[in-house]
Amino acid sequence: MEYVTLNNGVKMPRAGFGVYQIADAKQCEQAVLDAIEVGYRLIDTAQSYGNEEAVGNAIKKSGVPREELFITTKVWITNYGYDQTKASVEASLKKMQLDYLDLVLLHQPFNDYYGAYRALIDLYKEGKIKAIGVSNFYPDRLVDLALFNEVKPAVNQVEVNIFHQQIEAQSYNEKYGVQMEAWAPFAEGKNNMFSNPELQEIGDKYNKSIAQVILRWLVQRNIVPLAKSVKKSRMQENINIFDFELSDEDMQKISAMDKKESSFFSHYDPATIEMIAGLHR
Repeated sequence: MEYVTLNNGVKMPRAGFGVYQIADAKQCEQAVLDAIEVGYRLIDTAQSYGNEEAVGNAIKKSGVPREELFITTKVWITNYGYDQTKASVEASLKKMQLDYLDLVLLHQPFNDYYGAYRALIDLYKEGKIKAIGVSNFYPDRLVDLALFNEVKPAVNQVEVNIFHQQIEAQSYNEKYGVQMEAWAPFAEGKNNMFSNPELQEIGDKYNKSIAQVILRWLVQRNIVPLAKSVKKSRMQENINIFDFELSDEDMQKISAMDKKESSFFSHYDPATIEMIAGLHR
């Protein structure tokens, strides 16, 4: 596994495994065990996913030394505010049977994220979190947080895929030393991504799948991709992206596919905020 170095010196794997929408505890536990077995060391969960216990059980059963794993969770908006955030992270640690977390993110840029972020700073100083960051923060809110806090976010996990490439957003993340991480790198297959003839042509050139081309494209942009699957063979495929390199020409071909819009929703849309606020209550 290759690694990136975060702005506080912590090393994070260059590709990770996510467990979003793996709600069944047994299935999630097995998926994490399989992911670790095929070589994943970054495991990404969240309080709102409802599977922190299953992830923790898999970590315990994996037999892999804790220091070799990079475990991420995210604080949900109903747990924002200084005291609630601290208590929720302690609860996550307990659910996952861990003494520390490698990375904790604020899941959405709503509610009292300033109070929540101060709580993460203090937990970071206490050594219970090795790095802190945010998720779904657009450049305006990211810059606000980076400018007015003593500890800058180390990571910003956002939607990045072929059709929503986040070029401008990445420039602001990099300006403030924030590592971008990609959720939904496959856009859940929208826009017929897995039957795209241009991507298939590029994949054939390297004897790789479209999924591998997309993940490699992200890695070459210095973005850490998170891929999810419950099939072990697909996990093996998704992590096998470090033995080839896309040419500049192929990178440019993919750049031309950018639609510059989310495949899911906009956080600038008031209806989106209402929808997110109604989740996981």
